[in-house]
Amino acid sequence: MENNELTLARKEIATQKEANEKLSAELILVRKVLAFQDEEKGKRAAELGIANIELAYQDEEKEKRAVELDIADKELAYQDEEKGKRAEELGIANIELAFQNKEKEKRAEELGVANKKLVFENEEKEKRAAELGVANKKLVFENEEKEKRAAELGVANKKLVFENEEKEKRAAELGVANKKLVFENEEKGKRAAELVIANKELAFQNEEKEKRAAELIIANKELAFQNEEKEKRAAELVIANKELAFQNEEKEKRADELSIANKELLAFTYISSHDLQEPLRKIQTFVSIISSKEDKNLTENGKYNFQRIQLAAGRMQLLIDDLLAFSRIATTELKFENTDLGIIIEEVKAELKDTISEKHATIEANELCKANIIPFQFRQLLYNLISNALKFSNPEKKSHIIITSKIEKGSILDNAKLSPGKSYCHITIKDNGIGFEPHFSERIFGVFQKLHSKETYAGTGIGLAIVKKIVENHNGIITATSELMKGSTFDIYIPTK
Repeated sequence: MENNELTLARKEIATQKEANEKLSAELILVRKVLAFQDEEKGKRAAELGIANIELAYQDEEKEKRAVELDIADKELAYQDEEKGKRAEELGIANIELAFQNKEKEKRAEELGVANKKLVFENEEKEKRAAELGVANKKLVFENEEKEKRAAELGVANKKLVFENEEKEKRAAELGVANKKLVFENEEKGKRAAELVIANKELAFQNEEKEKRAAELIIANKELAFQNEEKEKRAAELVIANKELAFQNEEKEKRADELSIANKELLAFTYISSHDLQEPLRKIQTFVSIISSKEDKNLTENGKYNFQRIQLAAGRMQLLIDDLLAFSRIATTELKFENTDLGIIIEEVKAELKDTISEKHATIEANELCKANIIPFQFRQLLYNLISNALKFSNPEKKSHIIITSKIEKGSILDNAKLSPGKSYCHITIKDNGIGFEPHFSERIFGVFQKLHSKETYAGTGIGLAIVKKIVENHNGIITATSELMKGSTFDIYIPTK
């Protein structure tokens, strides 16, 4: 519509130029006729009065045209303002489109509002087009009026052939009229220049509109792509939900299997604690009775064999007790408490008081921090490690055990199994005992794994397995480092949370 308005404006300018050229040609003819107007000056003066009235009427018509042109300029200015408003509204719509990724329904409503606005603008443009059509009709009417004036001027020219009087006055008046025409031509030139600038501005605005339209197309494509991505995410989410449902079913199956295993383990524990221990206690009781009452009747070989039976029954009792302790670690409820390690160490020292005195051992517990642990399990852990250190002490040295603990970041601890972003309670138990060869550092934590014969060191080989199981219950890790006759060091890392 704006291009049609511009075309009509250009046609109007071309029409006005043609009219001006016709007027200029007619003026030339008038000047030629004036060369021959020496006769009938009186009649010419009267007719010149009529011509002056006609010129005054034309001036009024020109002023009307100027007013109409001014109205047209104001209309163009109003349209420019409307276009500016539309550009601002389009800018706001573009900004809104940049942030409307997650509110699809709201975007649809806003797009509906924008469409209504565009419909309203189109209606406004149609109104402008209708008004421009009315203006064109007015111009056609004015052109018809000009043609009538031209016809009347032809009549006047015929009359001017006979006007010879008052040539000098008419020439002066004609000079004034020429100056006015020159001024009007200059004004028309200015209007033409302004119209050229307006045309350029309209062309720029059209380019901007095309750019906005292109950006809107790109935004629509982006929205379509986002919708496709959302649908893909939705499909992936459906698949993930199915996978989670499958995993939950598998977890329930594992939970059921674990429940069955726990029941079986409880049954084994009951058998171990009652059915197996009862005949074992009877064996130990009868061996003790025979040893005390029939000691005189037994040969030395018989006494030796009865001692062997007593030792084997004791080892069996110790093995059953250790197996029960190991099984209880996996089945007991895990209740973590923020506990002072120093209190637990003192309790273990009191329990091992006789052994510590016999070995002339020294136990140092320095710089201890509180730890988030299961207290009764950790008491078992420290008991096993300290009793092991006392058991495997160096006969040539007094046993010396050092226990320390502190909170450290996983990033500064030299262990790849620890998370760099977590904090750990790092507990160290170090002794100066007989130690072991470095390649046994993993094997010693296995069940029934012993590095020495039962004749040299008593035990079942379950103590350190219990220690490792307790550490795993705390979501931690334990490492052992040692060399023969240079003592051992156990490092425990328990997460603070």
